[in-house]
Amino acid sequence: MPLRDSKIIELPRINDHRGNLTFIESGRHIPFEIKRTYYLYDVPGGASRAAHGHKALHQLMIAMSGSFDVTLDDGFEKRLFHLNRSYYGLYIPPMTWRDLDNFSSGAVCMVLASDFYDENDYFRDYHRFLKTARELHK
Repeated sequence: MPLRDSKIIELPRINDHRGNLTFIESGRHIPFEIKRTYYLYDVPGGASRAAHGHKALHQLMIAMSGSFDVTLDDGFEKRLFHLNRSYYGLYIPPMTWRDLDNFSSGAVCMVLASDFYDENDYFRDYHRFLKTARELHK
């Protein structure tokens, strides 16, 4: 999928003087069914995460606390997103390489995924990812 399919999705917010609430519904707010949720936290200063791509997995990435940068790459172009609001999610379609860095102190990154963990869905080698992405777009 082209990088232009990646986008920030504004999630519903219910504002209340007692605190705010945001919710996410499969197929309504995000374009896939949620089958897995995981989160990154206690990332040391200066560390990077991710550095991989997925063949078929759709994801929504949210900065639940703090902030971090996400660089997306479809094999032809790259885009940088700065996530820092818990009511914005970054939709990442399949065949997109991602790098996460610039984590603030106390940052928490939650990821909603369209499928269960499957190591065979991963690209861990950037050059192999590039070759496959470019072959798909011939």
